[in-house]
Amino acid sequence: MIETERKFLVTSEDFKKQATEQKVFRQAYLNTDPQRTVRVRLTGDTGYLTIKGKSSNSGMSRYEWEKAIPAAEAEELLKICEPGMIEKTRFLVPVAGHTFEVDEFFGAHTGLIIAEIELKTEDEDFERPQWLGKEVTGDLRYYNSQLIKKPIKNQQDE
Repeated sequence: MIETERKFLVTSEDFKKQATEQKVFRQAYLNTDPQRTVRVRLTGDTGYLTIKGKSSNSGMSRYEWEKAIPAAEAEELLKICEPGMIEKTRFLVPVAGHTFEVDEFFGAHTGLIIAEIELKTEDEDFERPQWLGKEVTGDLRYYNSQLIKKPIKNQQDE
């Protein structure tokens, strides 16, 4: 399945007032090659194994395959991942018919907040809330698979 999304820095915590759900994630990578990343994620009592392909030239679209796995299996896979762990809270924030997934990072990435919006097409219009900052779609530094290698503690570290 092809996933199309755009990614933005977040300028304030105002999004939390609109959030309808939040989950804590721990994730690491079995493979961080930009041609194909393989991620292991754990949230609550569910694990996920995700494979993502290379991004399009715009950075907005790429192949994604994901499968839920038992939490115990995810815990075991996390033990053999490449060094580095992403810890974050994801907030689901509905805005005018779309849902932003806003990730507040912790640990080595404390202070970094990134919003992603999934779209049907690369040119689909959407409303931009006031807390949405600079677009970083396609900027490899903000891919989770790269953040584990070189943390960005906050938006000012650019």
